Amino acid sequence: MRTDVGKLAGVVGIFCNGLLFFGKLVAGLLSGSVAIVADAVNNLSDASSSVVTLLGFRLAQQPADADHPYGHARYEYLWGLMVAVLILVIGVELVKSSVEKIIHPEAVDFSVLTVVILVGSILVKLWMSFFFGSLGKRIHSLTLEATAVDSRNDVITTACFVGFLFRIKIDGYIGLLVAVFILHSGVNIVKETISPLLGEQAQPDLIEKIKELVTAPDEILGVHDLLIHDYGPGKCFASIHAEVNADLYS
Repeated sequence: MRTDVGKLAGVVGIFCNGLLFFGKLVAGLLSGSVAIVADAVNNLSDASSSVVTLLGFRLAQQPADADHPYGHARYEYLWGLMVAVLILVIGVELVKSSVEKIIHPEAVDFSVLTVVILVGSILVKLWMSFFFGSLGKRIHSLTLEATAVDSRNDVITTACFVGFLFRIKIDGYIGLLVAVFILHSGVNIVKETISPLLGEQAQPDLIEKIKELVTAPDEILGVHDLLIHDYGPGKCFASIHAEVNADLYS
């Protein structure tokens, strides 16, 4: 099921982001807005990250082999990290273009078609954020949760057209604020995806459940040295030392 969910998310992401790229590119060229053109390029990178997500889920489901006896599920963490890096790259590029727009401000001309395209893209991205977020929580996937955050960032980026409707030359400033927000979320996602790769501590409730399970028999007096290794979603391995009365086996 996990692979099927990953494939579904990848296909939906490729289709929707490809469609939004062409729509926003037209809107950005018609209006002359650097923020919207950058947002269009962001959607193109999102389509690429959806391809990465699709490949990640396929590779993660490879069976264990002699070189990788615990399977390949950690591939999913690696692809989630790649999505986070793409988010950071987009944030940096948006900072550059926004600063240039602040130094050399230009009027932004909005037409009805441009507004319709942008409002439509906001609605699509809102749906995508909820869609990827719900799938990510359902299968506990950091990759899909990172994709949901990226979709939410796109909603905020596209919302910059509100200021333009009032003919205010804030294109560069809004782009810069959005870039800072994108970079902040990208850094957080990097931390979340690197942590399990480095070997983070298991959740307290999981530790307690394992201890309760092992100490359930009356013969077990206590436990210590519990080690839990995370080899990817659904691939946890644990070892524990159990204490017993030596007289029972003497």
